[in-house]
Amino acid sequence: MRPPELRSLREALTREARPGGPDGSRMLHGLAQSVALPDLLDLSCLNGDVAGQRVLLVTGDQFLAGLALIAVDGLAEAVVLCPPDLAPEHLPAIAARAGATCLLTDRPRSALPGLDGLPLIDCAWPPVPAAREPEFERATEWLLLTSGTTGVPKLVRHDLAGLTGAIRPRPEGEPAPVWATFYDIRRYGGLQIFLRGVLGGGSLVLSGGCEPVSDHLARLGRHGVTHVSGTPSHWRRVLMSPARGLIDPGTIRLSGEIADQAVLDGLRETYPRAAIGHAYASTEAGVGFEVTDGLEGFPKAFVGRPGAVEMRVVDGSLRIRSRRTASGYVGSDELALADAEGFVDTGDMVEERTVDGATRYHFVGRRGGIINVGGLKVHPEEIEAVINRHARVRMSLVEARRNPITGAVVQASVVLDEAADLPAPDEIRREILAACRAELSPHKVPALLKIVPRLDVTAAGKLARRPA
Repeated sequence: MRPPELRSLREALTREARPGGPDGSRMLHGLAQSVALPDLLDLSCLNGDVAGQRVLLVTGDQFLAGLALIAVDGLAEAVVLCPPDLAPEHLPAIAARAGATCLLTDRPRSALPGLDGLPLIDCAWPPVPAAREPEFERATEWLLLTSGTTGVPKLVRHDLAGLTGAIRPRPEGEPAPVWATFYDIRRYGGLQIFLRGVLGGGSLVLSGGCEPVSDHLARLGRHGVTHVSGTPSHWRRVLMSPARGLIDPGTIRLSGEIADQAVLDGLRETYPRAAIGHAYASTEAGVGFEVTDGLEGFPKAFVGRPGAVEMRVVDGSLRIRSRRTASGYVGSDELALADAEGFVDTGDMVEERTVDGATRYHFVGRRGGIINVGGLKVHPEEIEAVINRHARVRMSLVEARRNPITGAVVQASVVLDEAADLPAPDEIRREILAACRAELSPHKVPALLKIVPRLDVTAAGKLARRPA
Protein backbone atom coordinates (compact mmCIF):
# COMPACT_ATOMS: atom_id res chain seq x y z
CA MET A 1 0.00 0.00 0.00
CA ARG A 2 1.30 3.43 -0.93
CA PRO A 3 1.85 5.48 2.25
CA PRO A 4 0.03 8.83 2.39
CA GLU A 5 3.22 10.79 3.03
CA LEU A 6 4.75 9.69 -0.29
CA ARG A 7 6.98 12.46 -1.66
CA SER A 8 8.30 11.10 -4.96
CA LEU A 9 7.99 8.33 -7.53
CA ARG A 10 11.43 6.96 -6.67
CA GLU A 11 10.39 6.79 -3.04
CA ALA A 12 7.34 4.79 -4.16
CA LEU A 13 9.61 2.31 -5.97
CA THR A 14 11.81 2.08 -2.89
CA ARG A 15 8.87 1.22 -0.64
CA GLU A 16 6.98 -1.05 -3.02
CA ALA A 17 7.85 -4.57 -1.96
CA ARG A 18 5.24 -6.67 -3.72
CA PRO A 19 6.14 -8.13 -7.13
CA GLY A 20 4.05 -7.49 -10.18
CA GLY A 21 3.48 -9.46 -13.35
CA PRO A 22 3.54 -13.19 -13.90
CA ASP A 23 7.32 -13.46 -13.89
CA GLY A 24 7.80 -11.56 -10.65
CA SER A 25 8.96 -8.36 -12.35
CA ARG A 26 7.49 -4.88 -12.50
CA MET A 27 8.08 -3.60 -16.00
CA LEU A 28 7.79 -0.41 -18.01
CA HIS A 29 7.37 -1.30 -21.69
CA GLY A 30 7.90 1.10 -24.58
CA LEU A 31 7.59 0.48 -28.29
CA ALA A 32 11.07 -1.04 -28.61
CA GLN A 33 12.53 -1.11 -25.08
CA SER A 34 11.57 -2.40 -21.66
CA VAL A 35 13.00 -1.86 -18.20
CA ALA A 36 12.27 -3.31 -14.78
CA LEU A 37 10.88 -0.49 -12.66
CA PRO A 38 12.90 -1.43 -9.53
CA ASP A 39 16.11 -1.11 -11.60
CA LEU A 40 15.40 2.62 -11.94
CA LEU A 41 16.41 3.04 -8.31
CA ASP A 42 20.01 2.41 -9.37
CA LEU A 43 19.93 3.57 -12.99
CA SER A 44 19.26 6.91 -14.64
CA CYS A 45 18.69 8.09 -18.20
CA LEU A 46 20.18 11.52 -17.33
CA ASN A 47 23.74 12.67 -17.86
CA GLY A 48 23.54 15.62 -15.46
CA ASP A 49 22.28 16.79 -12.08
CA VAL A 50 18.70 18.11 -11.91
CA ALA A 51 18.63 18.73 -8.14
CA GLY A 52 16.94 22.09 -7.49
CA GLN A 53 16.47 22.77 -11.21
CA ARG A 54 13.33 23.85 -13.04
CA VAL A 55 13.40 21.29 -15.84
CA LEU A 56 11.94 21.70 -19.33
CA LEU A 57 11.37 18.09 -20.45
CA VAL A 58 11.30 17.77 -24.25
CA THR A 59 11.69 14.27 -25.65
CA GLY A 60 10.50 12.72 -28.86
CA ASP A 61 10.33 9.31 -27.19
CA GLN A 62 7.55 8.70 -24.65
CA PHE A 63 9.45 5.84 -23.00
CA LEU A 64 12.38 8.17 -22.25
CA ALA A 65 9.95 10.74 -20.89
CA GLY A 66 8.70 8.15 -18.40
CA LEU A 67 12.23 7.30 -17.29
CA ALA A 68 13.01 11.00 -16.91
CA LEU A 69 9.92 11.69 -14.77
CA ILE A 70 10.95 8.96 -12.34
CA ALA A 71 14.51 10.33 -12.27
CA VAL A 72 13.66 13.99 -11.64
CA ASP A 73 10.69 13.75 -9.25
CA GLY A 74 11.77 14.56 -5.72
CA LEU A 75 15.00 16.17 -6.94
CA ALA A 76 13.97 18.93 -9.34
CA GLU A 77 12.11 22.00 -8.12
CA ALA A 78 9.74 21.69 -11.09
CA VAL A 79 9.34 19.71 -14.31
CA VAL A 80 7.48 20.91 -17.42
CA LEU A 81 5.94 18.05 -19.41
CA CYS A 82 6.05 19.04 -23.09
CA PRO A 83 3.81 16.79 -25.25
CA PRO A 84 5.10 15.62 -28.64
CA ASP A 85 2.65 17.72 -30.67
CA LEU A 86 3.76 20.99 -29.05
CA ALA A 87 4.82 23.49 -31.71
CA PRO A 88 8.60 24.12 -31.36
CA GLU A 89 8.08 27.88 -31.73
CA HIS A 90 6.13 27.87 -28.45
CA LEU A 91 8.97 26.37 -26.41
CA PRO A 92 10.81 29.64 -25.62
CA ALA A 93 7.64 31.26 -24.25
CA ILE A 94 6.83 28.17 -22.17
CA ALA A 95 10.38 28.03 -20.83
CA ALA A 96 10.13 31.68 -19.83
CA ARG A 97 6.75 31.25 -18.11
CA ALA A 98 8.01 28.23 -16.18
CA GLY A 99 11.29 29.90 -15.20
CA ALA A 100 13.12 26.91 -16.67
CA THR A 101 16.78 26.59 -15.66
CA CYS A 102 17.71 23.58 -17.78
CA LEU A 103 16.60 21.64 -20.84
CA LEU A 104 16.26 17.85 -20.54
CA THR A 105 16.01 16.27 -23.99
CA ASP A 106 16.92 13.46 -26.36
CA ARG A 107 17.03 15.88 -29.29
CA PRO A 108 19.93 17.92 -30.68
CA ARG A 109 19.92 21.55 -29.63
CA SER A 110 19.62 22.55 -33.29
CA ALA A 111 16.12 21.01 -33.33
CA LEU A 112 14.99 23.31 -30.48
CA PRO A 113 15.50 26.92 -31.63
CA GLY A 114 15.23 29.71 -29.10
CA LEU A 115 16.50 27.66 -26.14
CA ASP A 116 20.22 28.38 -26.56
CA GLY A 117 20.44 30.02 -23.15
CA LEU A 118 19.31 26.92 -21.26
CA PRO A 119 21.95 24.43 -20.08
CA LEU A 120 21.30 21.07 -21.76
CA ILE A 121 21.10 17.69 -20.03
CA ASP A 122 20.93 14.67 -22.32
CA CYS A 123 18.27 12.04 -21.80
CA ALA A 124 19.31 8.76 -23.43
CA TRP A 125 18.82 4.99 -23.56
CA PRO A 126 20.19 2.75 -22.15
CA PRO A 127 20.25 4.11 -18.59
CA VAL A 128 23.50 4.17 -16.68
CA PRO A 129 24.28 3.85 -12.95
CA ALA A 130 22.90 6.85 -11.06
CA ALA A 131 25.56 9.40 -10.13
CA ARG A 132 24.46 9.65 -6.49
CA GLU A 133 21.82 8.43 -4.09
CA PRO A 134 18.75 10.73 -4.28
CA GLU A 135 17.70 12.36 -1.01
CA PHE A 136 14.01 13.01 -1.82
CA GLU A 137 14.30 16.51 -0.42
CA ARG A 138 11.68 18.28 -2.52
CA ALA A 139 8.05 18.11 -3.49
CA THR A 140 8.53 18.65 -7.21
CA GLU A 141 6.02 20.84 -9.05
CA TRP A 142 4.50 19.12 -12.09
CA LEU A 143 3.71 21.69 -14.79
CA LEU A 144 1.32 20.50 -17.50
CA LEU A 145 0.19 22.23 -20.67
CA THR A 146 -3.46 22.79 -21.47
CA SER A 147 -4.82 21.38 -24.72
CA GLY A 148 -7.42 22.55 -27.21
CA THR A 149 -6.30 26.18 -27.27
CA THR A 150 -4.80 28.30 -30.02
CA GLY A 151 -1.50 30.06 -29.53
CA VAL A 152 0.87 29.29 -26.66
CA PRO A 153 -0.75 26.78 -24.27
CA LYS A 154 -1.23 27.74 -20.63
CA LEU A 155 0.86 26.08 -17.93
CA VAL A 156 -0.97 24.46 -15.01
CA ARG A 157 0.70 23.62 -11.68
CA HIS A 158 0.08 20.30 -9.89
CA ASP A 159 1.81 18.39 -7.11
CA LEU A 160 2.21 14.65 -6.68
CA ALA A 161 -0.40 14.47 -3.91
CA GLY A 162 -3.05 16.06 -6.11
CA LEU A 163 -2.12 14.01 -9.17
CA THR A 164 -2.39 10.76 -7.23
CA GLY A 165 -5.42 11.70 -5.12
CA ALA A 166 -7.79 9.51 -7.15
CA ILE A 167 -5.52 6.45 -7.14
CA ARG A 168 -6.73 3.85 -4.64
CA PRO A 169 -4.26 1.35 -3.13
CA ARG A 170 -4.43 -2.14 -4.60
CA PRO A 171 -6.36 -4.45 -2.24
CA GLU A 172 -4.25 -7.04 -0.49
CA GLY A 173 -4.20 -10.27 -2.46
CA GLU A 174 -5.45 -8.75 -5.71
CA PRO A 175 -3.27 -9.64 -8.73
CA ALA A 176 -0.89 -6.93 -9.88
CA PRO A 177 -2.34 -4.99 -12.83
CA VAL A 178 -0.72 -4.55 -16.22
CA TRP A 179 -1.83 -1.08 -17.28
CA ALA A 180 -1.86 0.26 -20.82
CA THR A 181 -2.97 3.58 -22.24
CA PHE A 182 -3.54 4.94 -25.71
CA TYR A 183 -2.75 8.42 -24.34
CA ASP A 184 0.65 10.06 -24.27
CA ILE A 185 1.81 10.29 -20.65
CA ARG A 186 2.79 13.94 -21.08
CA ARG A 187 -0.90 14.87 -21.16
CA TYR A 188 -3.04 14.77 -18.02
CA GLY A 189 -5.03 11.66 -19.01
CA GLY A 190 -1.93 9.66 -19.89
CA LEU A 191 -0.07 10.88 -16.82
CA GLN A 192 -2.84 9.50 -14.63
CA ILE A 193 -2.30 6.03 -16.08
CA PHE A 194 1.49 6.34 -15.87
CA LEU A 195 1.16 7.09 -12.16
CA ARG A 196 -1.21 4.14 -11.69
CA GLY A 197 1.32 1.90 -13.39
CA VAL A 198 4.25 3.11 -11.30
CA LEU A 199 2.41 3.25 -7.95
CA GLY A 200 0.09 0.27 -8.35
CA GLY A 201 2.59 -2.53 -7.86
CA GLY A 202 2.30 -3.78 -11.43
CA SER A 203 3.52 -2.95 -14.92
CA LEU A 204 2.74 -0.41 -17.63
CA VAL A 205 2.73 -0.59 -21.43
CA LEU A 206 3.13 2.76 -23.22
CA SER A 207 1.65 3.66 -26.59
CA GLY A 208 3.91 4.04 -29.59
CA GLY A 209 3.05 7.35 -31.23
CA CYS A 210 2.14 6.58 -34.84
CA GLU A 211 1.94 2.82 -34.22
CA PRO A 212 -1.00 1.31 -36.17
CA VAL A 213 -3.94 0.30 -33.99
CA SER A 214 -3.62 -3.38 -34.94
CA ASP A 215 0.09 -3.44 -34.05
CA HIS A 216 -0.58 -1.68 -30.77
CA LEU A 217 -3.31 -4.15 -29.81
CA ALA A 218 -1.03 -7.06 -30.71
CA ARG A 219 1.68 -5.64 -28.45
CA LEU A 220 -0.79 -5.11 -25.59
CA GLY A 221 -1.92 -8.71 -26.00
CA ARG A 222 1.66 -10.02 -25.85
CA HIS A 223 2.22 -8.16 -22.57
CA GLY A 224 -1.03 -9.50 -21.11
CA VAL A 225 -2.61 -6.15 -20.29
CA THR A 226 -5.39 -6.22 -17.71
CA HIS A 227 -6.32 -2.52 -17.49
CA VAL A 228 -6.59 -0.28 -20.58
CA SER A 229 -7.40 3.43 -20.79
CA GLY A 230 -8.16 5.78 -23.67
CA THR A 231 -10.56 8.35 -25.05
CA PRO A 232 -13.86 7.29 -26.64
CA SER A 233 -12.23 8.06 -30.01
CA HIS A 234 -9.37 5.68 -29.16
CA TRP A 235 -11.88 2.98 -28.27
CA ARG A 236 -13.97 3.52 -31.40
CA ARG A 237 -10.83 2.86 -33.43
CA VAL A 238 -10.28 -0.32 -31.42
CA LEU A 239 -13.85 -1.45 -32.11
CA MET A 240 -13.27 -0.87 -35.84
CA SER A 241 -10.04 -2.90 -35.84
CA PRO A 242 -9.97 -6.59 -36.86
CA ALA A 243 -7.32 -6.96 -34.12
CA ARG A 244 -9.70 -5.99 -31.29
CA GLY A 245 -9.84 -9.62 -30.11
CA LEU A 246 -6.10 -9.66 -29.36
CA ILE A 247 -6.73 -8.10 -25.93
CA ASP A 248 -8.99 -9.33 -23.16
CA PRO A 249 -8.81 -6.68 -20.43
CA GLY A 250 -10.54 -6.98 -17.09
CA THR A 251 -10.86 -3.20 -16.77
CA ILE A 252 -11.62 -0.62 -19.47
CA ARG A 253 -11.52 3.09 -18.75
CA LEU A 254 -12.66 5.99 -20.95
CA SER A 255 -12.01 9.70 -20.41
CA GLY A 256 -11.15 12.90 -22.26
CA GLU A 257 -14.31 13.07 -24.39
CA ILE A 258 -18.00 12.39 -23.98
CA ALA A 259 -18.60 8.65 -23.63
CA ASP A 260 -21.91 8.12 -25.42
CA GLN A 261 -24.07 5.04 -25.03
CA ALA A 262 -23.03 3.63 -28.41
CA VAL A 263 -19.34 3.29 -27.51
CA LEU A 264 -20.16 1.95 -24.02
CA ASP A 265 -22.48 -0.67 -25.50
CA GLY A 266 -19.94 -1.56 -28.20
CA LEU A 267 -17.27 -2.18 -25.57
CA ARG A 268 -19.66 -4.23 -23.45
CA GLU A 269 -20.47 -6.45 -26.43
CA THR A 270 -16.82 -6.86 -27.46
CA TYR A 271 -15.32 -7.30 -23.98
CA PRO A 272 -18.11 -8.89 -21.91
CA ARG A 273 -15.93 -9.75 -18.91
CA ALA A 274 -14.47 -6.24 -18.51
CA ALA A 275 -15.48 -3.71 -15.88
CA ILE A 276 -16.13 -0.59 -17.98
CA GLY A 277 -16.00 2.90 -16.51
CA HIS A 278 -15.85 6.41 -17.90
CA ALA A 279 -14.13 9.10 -15.86
CA TYR A 280 -14.33 12.88 -15.90
CA ALA A 281 -11.05 14.75 -15.58
CA SER A 282 -9.35 17.85 -16.93
CA THR A 283 -5.90 19.38 -16.65
CA GLU A 284 -7.21 22.21 -14.48
CA ALA A 285 -9.88 20.43 -12.41
CA GLY A 286 -8.07 17.12 -11.95
CA VAL A 287 -9.96 13.83 -11.66
CA GLY A 288 -13.58 14.53 -10.84
CA PHE A 289 -15.46 11.24 -10.79
CA GLU A 290 -15.90 7.85 -12.43
CA VAL A 291 -19.13 6.23 -13.64
CA THR A 292 -19.26 2.43 -13.62
CA ASP A 293 -22.94 1.62 -14.20
CA GLY A 294 -22.58 1.26 -17.98
CA LEU A 295 -24.68 4.33 -18.76
CA GLU A 296 -23.73 7.62 -20.41
CA GLY A 297 -23.78 10.75 -18.29
CA PHE A 298 -23.65 10.67 -14.50
CA PRO A 299 -26.22 10.47 -11.67
CA LYS A 300 -27.75 13.74 -10.50
CA ALA A 301 -26.80 12.76 -6.95
CA PHE A 302 -23.13 13.43 -7.79
CA VAL A 303 -23.88 17.18 -7.87
CA GLY A 304 -24.12 19.05 -4.59
CA ARG A 305 -23.01 16.26 -2.31
CA PRO A 306 -20.17 16.94 0.14
CA GLY A 307 -16.94 14.99 -0.09
CA ALA A 308 -13.42 15.00 -1.47
CA VAL A 309 -14.81 16.22 -4.81
CA GLU A 310 -17.63 18.78 -4.86
CA MET A 311 -19.57 19.67 -8.00
CA ARG A 312 -21.98 22.37 -9.08
CA VAL A 313 -23.81 23.14 -12.29
CA VAL A 314 -24.00 26.88 -13.01
CA ASP A 315 -25.71 28.09 -16.20
CA GLY A 316 -25.30 24.60 -17.61
CA SER A 317 -21.54 24.44 -16.96
CA LEU A 318 -19.99 21.81 -14.68
CA ARG A 319 -17.85 23.24 -11.87
CA ILE A 320 -15.53 21.22 -9.62
CA ARG A 321 -13.67 21.82 -6.35
CA SER A 322 -11.24 19.29 -4.88
CA ARG A 323 -7.73 18.69 -3.60
CA ARG A 324 -6.96 17.25 -7.02
CA THR A 325 -7.50 20.62 -8.67
CA ALA A 326 -4.40 22.38 -9.98
CA SER A 327 -3.09 25.11 -7.71
CA GLY A 328 -2.97 27.70 -10.48
CA TYR A 329 -1.59 28.85 -13.79
CA VAL A 330 2.15 29.46 -14.04
CA GLY A 331 3.51 32.66 -15.59
CA SER A 332 -0.02 34.01 -16.14
CA ASP A 333 -0.79 35.87 -12.94
CA GLU A 334 -3.74 37.65 -14.49
CA LEU A 335 -5.60 34.35 -15.01
CA ALA A 336 -7.67 32.85 -12.20
CA LEU A 337 -7.95 29.07 -12.38
CA ALA A 338 -10.77 28.88 -9.83
CA ASP A 339 -13.43 31.24 -8.49
CA ALA A 340 -13.44 32.79 -5.00
CA GLU A 341 -14.87 29.56 -3.52
CA GLY A 342 -12.29 27.34 -5.22
CA PHE A 343 -14.53 25.94 -7.96
CA VAL A 344 -13.07 25.43 -11.44
CA ASP A 345 -15.41 26.28 -14.31
CA THR A 346 -14.70 23.37 -16.64
CA GLY A 347 -16.52 24.82 -19.65
CA ASP A 348 -18.17 21.42 -20.18
CA MET A 349 -21.90 21.83 -20.62
CA VAL A 350 -24.38 19.38 -19.10
CA GLU A 351 -28.12 18.90 -19.33
CA GLU A 352 -30.44 17.24 -16.83
CA ARG A 353 -32.55 14.41 -18.28
CA THR A 354 -34.92 11.87 -16.75
CA VAL A 355 -35.12 8.46 -18.43
CA ASP A 356 -37.12 5.53 -17.00
CA GLY A 357 -37.54 7.43 -13.75
CA ALA A 358 -33.81 8.04 -13.24
CA THR A 359 -32.42 11.57 -13.45
CA ARG A 360 -28.91 12.05 -14.77
CA TYR A 361 -26.76 14.80 -16.14
CA HIS A 362 -25.66 14.27 -19.72
CA PHE A 363 -22.69 16.03 -21.30
CA VAL A 364 -23.75 17.97 -24.38
CA GLY A 365 -20.48 19.62 -25.42
CA ARG A 366 -17.98 22.38 -24.81
CA ARG A 367 -19.14 25.93 -24.22
CA GLY A 368 -16.65 27.14 -26.83
CA GLY A 369 -17.65 24.55 -29.42
CA ILE A 370 -21.21 25.68 -30.10
CA ILE A 371 -22.40 25.99 -33.72
CA ASN A 372 -24.65 29.01 -34.32
CA VAL A 373 -27.42 28.12 -36.78
CA GLY A 374 -29.45 31.25 -37.43
CA GLY A 375 -29.05 32.35 -33.81
CA LEU A 376 -29.86 28.89 -32.40
CA LYS A 377 -27.20 26.99 -30.46
CA VAL A 378 -26.07 23.53 -31.51
CA HIS A 379 -23.67 21.28 -29.60
CA PRO A 380 -21.92 18.97 -32.12
CA GLU A 381 -21.53 16.19 -29.54
CA GLU A 382 -25.30 15.97 -28.99
CA ILE A 383 -25.84 15.21 -32.68
CA GLU A 384 -22.90 12.78 -32.79
CA ALA A 385 -24.46 10.81 -29.93
CA VAL A 386 -27.63 10.30 -32.01
CA ILE A 387 -25.68 9.36 -35.14
CA ASN A 388 -23.42 6.95 -33.25
CA ARG A 389 -26.43 4.97 -32.04
CA HIS A 390 -27.01 3.68 -35.57
CA ALA A 391 -25.92 0.04 -35.65
CA ARG A 392 -23.63 0.57 -38.67
CA VAL A 393 -21.89 3.73 -37.44
CA ARG A 394 -18.50 3.51 -35.75
CA MET A 395 -17.54 7.21 -35.51
CA SER A 396 -18.95 10.56 -36.49
CA LEU A 397 -17.87 14.19 -36.50
CA VAL A 398 -20.29 17.12 -36.62
CA GLU A 399 -19.02 20.54 -37.73
CA ALA A 400 -20.28 23.89 -38.93
CA ARG A 401 -20.59 24.57 -42.63
CA ARG A 402 -20.91 28.18 -43.70
CA ASN A 403 -24.27 29.25 -45.06
CA PRO A 404 -25.15 32.68 -46.52
CA ILE A 405 -28.63 32.66 -44.96
CA THR A 406 -28.24 31.18 -41.47
CA GLY A 407 -24.51 31.84 -41.04
CA ALA A 408 -23.88 28.12 -40.56
CA VAL A 409 -25.56 24.75 -41.00
CA VAL A 410 -24.72 21.38 -39.52
CA GLN A 411 -22.44 19.03 -41.47
CA ALA A 412 -21.73 15.44 -40.40
CA SER A 413 -18.96 13.06 -41.48
CA VAL A 414 -19.60 9.40 -40.66
CA VAL A 415 -17.38 6.31 -40.57
CA LEU A 416 -19.30 3.06 -41.09
CA ASP A 417 -18.77 -0.49 -39.92
CA GLU A 418 -16.83 -2.46 -42.55
CA ALA A 419 -19.14 -5.50 -42.35
CA ALA A 420 -19.63 -7.17 -45.71
CA ASP A 421 -23.42 -7.16 -45.49
CA LEU A 422 -23.78 -3.39 -45.22
CA PRO A 423 -26.78 -1.81 -46.91
CA ALA A 424 -26.04 0.74 -49.62
CA PRO A 425 -24.54 3.98 -48.24
CA ASP A 426 -27.54 6.00 -49.46
CA GLU A 427 -29.87 3.78 -47.43
CA ILE A 428 -27.77 4.18 -44.30
CA ARG A 429 -27.62 7.93 -44.86
CA ARG A 430 -31.43 8.06 -45.02
CA GLU A 431 -31.72 6.00 -41.83
CA ILE A 432 -29.29 8.25 -39.94
CA LEU A 433 -31.09 11.41 -41.03
CA ALA A 434 -34.45 9.88 -40.10
CA ALA A 435 -33.12 9.15 -36.59
CA CYS A 436 -31.84 12.73 -36.29
CA ARG A 437 -35.22 14.16 -37.35
CA ALA A 438 -36.98 11.95 -34.81
CA GLU A 439 -34.74 12.92 -31.87
CA LEU A 440 -33.46 16.42 -32.60
CA SER A 441 -34.84 19.87 -33.26
CA PRO A 442 -34.95 20.74 -36.99
CA HIS A 443 -31.99 23.16 -36.84
CA LYS A 444 -29.80 20.36 -35.40
CA VAL A 445 -30.44 17.89 -38.21
CA PRO A 446 -27.39 17.70 -40.52
CA ALA A 447 -27.91 19.58 -43.78
CA LEU A 448 -25.04 17.55 -45.25
CA LEU A 449 -24.03 14.01 -44.27
CA LYS A 450 -20.94 12.41 -45.78
CA ILE A 451 -19.71 8.82 -45.53
CA VAL A 452 -15.93 8.94 -45.05
CA PRO A 453 -13.28 6.20 -44.66
CA ARG A 454 -11.72 7.67 -41.51
CA LEU A 455 -11.69 10.63 -39.14
CA ASP A 456 -8.62 12.39 -37.80
CA VAL A 457 -7.79 12.16 -34.10
CA THR A 458 -5.46 14.61 -32.36
CA ALA A 459 -2.31 13.63 -30.50
CA ALA A 460 -4.39 13.92 -27.32
CA GLY A 461 -6.72 11.20 -28.60
CA LYS A 462 -9.69 13.43 -29.32
CA LEU A 463 -11.60 14.01 -32.53
CA ALA A 464 -9.86 16.74 -34.52
CA ARG A 465 -12.39 19.57 -34.51
CA ARG A 466 -12.07 22.80 -36.41
CA PRO A 467 -13.16 25.97 -34.60
CA ALA A 468 -16.94 26.36 -34.70
